[in-house]
Amino acid sequence: MKLDFLKYKYLYFLVSGIFLIPAVLALVFWGLKPAVDFTGGSVIELRVNSNLIEEKEKVEKIIIVAGQNREENGDKLELSSLQSSSNNSYILKLKEISKDEKELIIKGLEAEFGEVELLKFATLGPSIGKELIRKTVLAIILAAGFIFFYVGYRFKDKKYGVCAILAMFHDTLILLGAFAILGHFFKVEVDTLFVTAVLTILSFSVHDTVVVYDRIRESIRKHPDLSFEDLVNKAIGETLTRSINNSMTIIFMLLCLYLLGGETIRWFTLALLIGTVAGTYSSTFTAAPLLVVWEKLKKK
Repeated sequence: MKLDFLKYKYLYFLVSGIFLIPAVLALVFWGLKPAVDFTGGSVIELRVNSNLIEEKEKVEKIIIVAGQNREENGDKLELSSLQSSSNNSYILKLKEISKDEKELIIKGLEAEFGEVELLKFATLGPSIGKELIRKTVLAIILAAGFIFFYVGYRFKDKKYGVCAILAMFHDTLILLGAFAILGHFFKVEVDTLFVTAVLTILSFSVHDTVVVYDRIRESIRKHPDLSFEDLVNKAIGETLTRSINNSMTIIFMLLCLYLLGGETIRWFTLALLIGTVAGTYSSTFTAAPLLVVWEKLKKK
């Protein structure tokens, strides 16, 4: 039995809108919560014979105590992120601190957890963070431009490039909006790992979209007598099972990583998970229907 997927194309757009509108509003009113990588701050790498990830609350209290003098000026020293590294070493990221505050933090950790070996202490200036933001934005713009020209050239029609870019921004906005909400309610910060996740999702989204578009192009050659809408519907039917099966293997793997991978990669994994789900949906139910709408508008 042939299913008419495109019969519900406006319902698919409505579903996208249900996720996109809160995402855009969250970005506009709350924005993303940038980590030290972008704002500048201090990084402490140390080795200690305790699991600081499990004792994160104690570490946070030690840092707050070390920054007590700041409270007189209305400032507060807080832990931005705590990551485990190799051989019982940990990386602490926080606002820019003085050497005295660093010493207080080390002494507090020693009092609580025993001997502490300081491996690295560095301060990133705001200018470095701004440069990183600039390069991140530039990377996304260049990626979008390359994808537009590549898809447009490959399929000999700019509508494919435009619709692929729209689907890509659909996934990106949902991902950014989700982290704006997480940042507002759960203080989740975005760092360079998050940027890696965004760029990875851009690639995944376009790859899945190109598979559908490739099947449309093949159907146009084989069935020139069919209408464009029927060709797109046929392509969706032929690629949907493959797309879902491929995506589910990725989603199951990411779920395992999210649940078992530990604190260090939790938010990175969640970003990939959100982006993968959004990309799987958009490649079939956004990018393909957009082509049909484009074609109908062109004929009017």
